[in-house]
Amino acid sequence: MYRASDRVDNAEWIERVEEACADLDLDDEACSTAIDLFLSAVPDEERSKPATAAASLYAAALIRSQERTQSAVADAMDVSRLSVQKRWKPLLENAGFSPPTW
Repeated sequence: MYRASDRVDNAEWIERVEEACADLDLDDEACSTAIDLFLSAVPDEERSKPATAAASLYAAALIRSQERTQSAVADAMDVSRLSVQKRWKPLLENAGFSPPTW
């Protein structure tokens, strides 16, 4: 879980996730889930935040049955596909989900 101040401290990243949700045509529920995942796992280092935000968005789309490709999410968040690929499963596990084995 995260603190209310985390939302304020990471307003820029929340806005970027919301913009990517719109670009990817994800609904509000998926976007809200992506923001919750991101805020629950927000890294201390600024340079890690884009990849974590993108992985959160990809994982949220899976959770909400609105799958998008890793490449599409990476493009929408302006990160590499590999950044998404490396981070989405640990994000799901840390949030209490069992990631798929494929």
